[in-house]
Amino acid sequence: MKTKNVDIYIAKQAEKARSILKELREIIKSTIPKVEEQILWGYPFFKYHGILAGITAYKKHVSFQVADSLPSEYRKILEAKGYSLGEKRIQIKFDQKVPIIEIKQILKTQAKMNETKI
Repeated sequence: MKTKNVDIYIAKQAEKARSILKELREIIKSTIPKVEEQILWGYPFFKYHGILAGITAYKKHVSFQVADSLPSEYRKILEAKGYSLGEKRIQIKFDQKVPIIEIKQILKTQAKMNETKI
């Protein structure tokens, strides 16, 4: 059975993942107050003028992803801090702190991009 809301998704995850997921959710909601959350493709996604970001739990990490590519200026900072990155994703291992400042800036950048698409 597929998860129907973000609270249930987070509650079903391993304890190490839950704390990171909760922190990311709070960062997203506090940075973009008008964000709407829902489950898409079985995972929590946050919408603001389209898809803004998503969070996903895995066995050894949590993934934070945005709709478009991660801005290059934040990629360099995050790589220097030891985070594994994909084109649109930051992988946060359970022994790493959530990069709050960078995620807030990435969210603001993505929100502005979403606003201009309308």
